Amino acid sequence: MTNPAADFYAGIPVFDGFARLMDPDLYRPLPDGWMVGMTDVVGSTKAIEAGRYKAVNMAGAAVIGAVTNALQGRPFPFVFGGDGASLAVGPEDVEATRVALAATATYAREELDLGLRAALVPVAAIRSAGRDVRVARFAASPHASYAMFTGGGLHWAEGALKRGEFAVPPAPAGTRPDLTGLSCRWEPVEAASGTLLSLIVMPEEGGDAAAFRQLVEDVLALAGNRPDDGRPLPKKIPALRWPPRGFDLEARSSRDGQPLWRRKLGLGLHTFLAWLVFRSGRPVGGFDPKRYWRELVENADFRKYDDGLRMTLDCTPELADRIESRLRTAEAAGVARHGVHRQGAALITCLVPSPMRADHVHFVDGAGGGYAAAARALKARAAA
Repeated sequence: MTNPAADFYAGIPVFDGFARLMDPDLYRPLPDGWMVGMTDVVGSTKAIEAGRYKAVNMAGAAVIGAVTNALQGRPFPFVFGGDGASLAVGPEDVEATRVALAATATYAREELDLGLRAALVPVAAIRSAGRDVRVARFAASPHASYAMFTGGGLHWAEGALKRGEFAVPPAPAGTRPDLTGLSCRWEPVEAASGTLLSLIVMPEEGGDAAAFRQLVEDVLALAGNRPDDGRPLPKKIPALRWPPRGFDLEARSSRDGQPLWRRKLGLGLHTFLAWLVFRSGRPVGGFDPKRYWRELVENADFRKYDDGLRMTLDCTPELADRIESRLRTAEAAGVARHGVHRQGAALITCLVPSPMRADHVHFVDGAGGGYAAAARALKARAAA
């Protein structure tokens, strides 16, 4: 049986070359009847200050994992935002998505001690407000593609979420989403070039669209247009630790109904065996750790566009200075608002339906606050 929503998204041509992302011809408007899902972690600033940004990232990625499993792997557009996620689903998938979002909010509260608010916003409401939601598909690699959004609709929906509109209430206590495939076993990856720059650039309300497009193209040119420029993950498998730092978080993502101690016991054995395989670097039973890491690096989602540019760049402090200088010039001219945050390492949160397939998905963020800290800096600059 076909699914019109999945058929629409799968039918959008995939583009490569991230520098092309501002081409309007790449984007398709969401069909009528679709809904935009929005989530964010309440109080992420305090969680970051307490050193819990890995848990914050886990909550944001859990939203995408829960909806992916609820839709039985059917493709849908989504964007990981660090302390939340944005997505879009067709009418056939709205109820399953609502159930998954509600269950994820309860999971975040009871297992991660984080408040997660969620909303499902009709595209019709967004268009009535004078905005739109158009989507493109960027090929991060031959195996993985990610959605890019434009039209101002996601930004409007985020405001609706924070105003409490179109809210999805949490599910009853004890409800859990299916988070199969969600993991966070990698240690923070140190910046090789000196700094890990988290960057958000948003167009100014009523600003010059052509000038904003030029700004984005200038920033991308500074960052480098080759596929590996600014990539925050090394080509060589980084040093591993056992048990992984995210061990407790991953154990709490299971919905098998077993006591936590038993889940930890099973996960401990599984991650220990994985640690041995990656440490040896040799194929085992058809699984090649070197091939897997190469795919992980190629598939990683470290740059995106969701009504604004987001990037996680490994760069020199001097390059970060040049990028920030260009952004300040644009801000002074009323073209854009921006927020940046520098830290020393990157975090990886993974969505791996099967390690034997090449289409595993990996979300990259800064280890010291990342996109959430950059968003806070953006708001502070706007307020000032």
